[in-house]
Amino acid sequence: MSKLAPFLAPLCLGLASLTLSGCIARTAAKIVTAPVDLASGAVDKATTSQSEADEKRGRELRKREEKLGKLEREYRKERERCDEGSRKACERAAELSEEIQALIPTIPGEPDKR
Repeated sequence: MSKLAPFLAPLCLGLASLTLSGCIARTAAKIVTAPVDLASGAVDKATTSQSEADEKRGRELRKREEKLGKLEREYRKERERCDEGSRKACERAAELSEEIQALIPTIPGEPDKR
């Protein structure tokens, strides 16, 4: 055996214990914080941020505005046909008018520009 062998074994054991203690400490920290990390992740998924809620509301509002525009265009066409004497067009125009009147309150008005 070499003259360094008696010194090499304790040195290797010392280095190994320092390295392993760091791994063990990190693993212990991960185990301790895991429930908190899981809970916060679940809360993030379960809640909607204000900006996400605003975006969703904006999308819904645009869809209602688009639907209102489509109904109004269809209503005008049916009114023209009704004026030309089509009874079916008059009935359809009345139905469209009811649908428009029901949709209008769901769309907020423009703010006053004073």
